[in-house]
Parts: sequence; structure tokens; C-alpha cells
Amino acid sequence: MNRYESAKKVGFLGITGNLFLLIIKFIVSIYSHSEAMFADAINSAGDIFSSLMTYIGGKIASTPSDDDHNFGHGKAEYIFSLLISIFMLFISLKILCDSILAIITKKEFIFSFFLVIVALTTIVTKLILYLYCKNIYKKSNNILVKSNMKDHRNDILLTMGTLISIILGYFHIYYADGIIGSIIALYILVTGLSIFNESYKVLMDVSIDNATKEDIINYINKKKNIINVKDFYTVATGYKYIAILTIEVDGNLKTFKSHQIADNLEQEIPEKFRKIYKLTVHVNPIKIPQNKNH
Repeated sequence: MNRYESAKKVGFLGITGNLFLLIIKFIVSIYSHSEAMFADAINSAGDIFSSLMTYIGGKIASTPSDDDHNFGHGKAEYIFSLLISIFMLFISLKILCDSILAIITKKEFIFSFFLVIVALTTIVTKLILYLYCKNIYKKSNNILVKSNMKDHRNDILLTMGTLISIILGYFHIYYADGIIGSIIALYILVTGLSIFNESYKVLMDVSIDNATKEDIINYINKKKNIINVKDFYTVATGYKYIAILTIEVDGNLKTFKSHQIADNLEQEIPEKFRKIYKLTVHVNPIKIPQNKNH
């Protein structure tokens, strides 16, 4: 299963699982008037949207390169993850407002063992989805899969919070319901901001991280007859980068030999560094400084 097929499968399973959870949460929250369970239900609605975006984004990103998109459609992965993050931010603010209002008005809910059953069902379902996404993400390094994985992980923790508020409600401690709803909102907010930031960086063509850049430069500088690496530039094509750089080589080398070094690097670097999609190397012959040793 390739990078984008995995995103489509994660999206489909997420839609199915979250739709089931949305239905049972919504019914029980309406019956019990539980703000925390209603917040959980709204969160599941958001999860359906996220999974749908994951499926569509994976489908578009898997489209091969063409005349209009010479380097493929990889950025679709980040466009749709950005949409997921924006929706998560909207949902978090809505839940936060409703939960604060519930605390102020001292809203009570009707305790029911169905609330407990729904919470436990959610935790088990989300744990299965989380473990599945985690396994897929390790293989694909896909931000859409990562978004779903984080969402499922947070839902486990948040539903545990909902379960605590339900148990406290049995002892007529109702204010915890609104507090837990607020915590749910804040978790969604933090996750949404994290995904937004990661997607934004790629879509705004932020350069490759300094650690990878230094590793590439150090790797090249160890090659024979290469004096220095200059003018290192990168452009994001999705989860990978196009890199352009200049190498200073021994001016005594024949032109054929200099370009052979460049050709070898253009083949080696994308194979060794998975973040590099394509490398273009310019050659600048100069005299070797006296302190340069290979």
C-alpha cells in the first residue's frame, strides 16, 4: 500500500467508525442533557469531516504528474490537512463557548448508564483506529494519516474525561460536565493549531529543515574533488523538496569529470535522503585552497 492509498483507506475507516460514534453519542446526549457528551458528539462530526478530507486529499495527491503539475499533486495532501485544521479550530471554539455557558448557568444532566456504555464504546473504537493509523503513519509518513492518528489519540483522552464527568454526575457533581467540555475544546484547539502550522509551512514553500540541509552538505563535502557547497535552495513539492545547489570543484579536473560528479550527486542524494524529490547541481571549478584535504 503506497503513501496515498493508505490515506484513502484511513479516511474510509475513519468515516465509518466516527459516523457510528456520532449517532450513539448524539442520541444519548440529547436524552441525558450532558454537555460533555454533546461536545464529544460534535467532535465526532468533526472527525467525519476530517476523515472525508483525508480520503479526498489522498485520492487527489495520488494523481500522477502531468503537463500542468510536473511534480505531481503532492501538495493536495497539505491543502486538505489545512482544511481539517481550520474545521477543528472552528469546532473547538463552538464547544468552548457552549461549555462555559453550561458552567455559568449550572446546567445539570440526567445520569444514565448508557452514557457510560457509549463512553467505553468510544474509547475502544478510537483505540483500534489510533493503533491502525499509527502503524500506517510509520510506513507512509503522511500528514493526513498523522492528523487522523492525533485526532484518535486525543479522542481517547477526551472521552476518558467525559467518562469522569459522567461518573461525577452520578454523585450530583454537575459542574465538572462543563469543565470537561472546555478541556475537550482546548485539546481540539491545540491539535488544530499544530496541524495548521505544519501544513502552512509546506504550502508557503518553507525551506527544508536545517538538520537535513546540514546532513546533505556534510555528505557532499566528504566527496573527493569537492571543495565546498554553496547556494543551497529548496522548494516544497508536497512532503518532499526540490533542491538546487552549487558545488565548487577542483579547477584542474576535466569538464567531463566535473559533470560526472554532479550527475552522481543528483542520483545519490534523492536515494539517500527521502525528503529530496529531485536535486539539480551546478558546477563551479576553482583552484583548491592549500588547507583543503580529501
